[in-house]
Parts: sequence; C-alpha cells; structure tokens
Amino acid sequence: MAFNGTWKIDRNENYEKFMEAMGVNMMKRKLGAHDNLKITIQQDGNKFTVKEASNFRTIEIVFTLGDNFEYSLADGTELSGCWNLEGNKLVGTFTRKDNGKVLKAYREIVGDELVQTYVYEGVESKRIFKRG
Repeated sequence: MAFNGTWKIDRNENYEKFMEAMGVNMMKRKLGAHDNLKITIQQDGNKFTVKEASNFRTIEIVFTLGDNFEYSLADGTELSGCWNLEGNKLVGTFTRKDNGKVLKAYREIVGDELVQTYVYEGVESKRIFKRG
C-alpha cells in the first residue's frame, strides 16, 4: 500500500537517451522530458488502478499482479506484459508488439519518493516522483 497516493514528476535521469533507444523522434523526446506527468496509484490487494495525467494524455490502467494486459505508451508504442511484486518493488516486463523487444520497468519507494526505472536495449533511465 506504500504506492498509494498521487505522485508528481520531480526529475529525470537519462530519460531522453531511453526515449531515443525506444525510437521516439527528437521532437517527442524534447516534449516528453517536460511532460509534467502525475501518477495516482490505488492498490487493493493484488489489483492496481493507475491514473496517468500529462501534457499529452490522461489514461487509467487497471491491472492485477501477474496478469498480462495490453498497454500503449504516450508515443503510440503498443506493449503487452504484466507487473509483479518482488519484495517491495513492482517489476514490470513488457514486450513491444512491433519488434518483440522487452522493456523492463520498476517502481519502488525510496525515502519519500517514487522511483520509476526503465531498462530497454541496455539503456537505463529513472523518473523520480514526489508526493503531490
């Protein structure tokens, strides 16, 4: 339940390089680095409801730990995969529908921050959120 709450983006580490590895064009990378993303997470047992609101879109994702679901990134990239809880870290494994490559995502609470880490094709990026 530590994930529950509203989280506002505070800073990024290596995010533009990550988006470049994902094939996002330069203009979208520049915009994406300043998307003012806000995430609201509600956990009820193994079920999560995640609302993402940014300059580009607002979506709601509902998933159950261990169950595959479809997801599309803000740039339109289609993914399929699932989240699992490993210790107190959410670990997501998603496969791109266009090229079959794997995107790993991690969410964990570090101090009073939510740290989201992405790994794709050897490029690691972090997005750090503060409660908002």
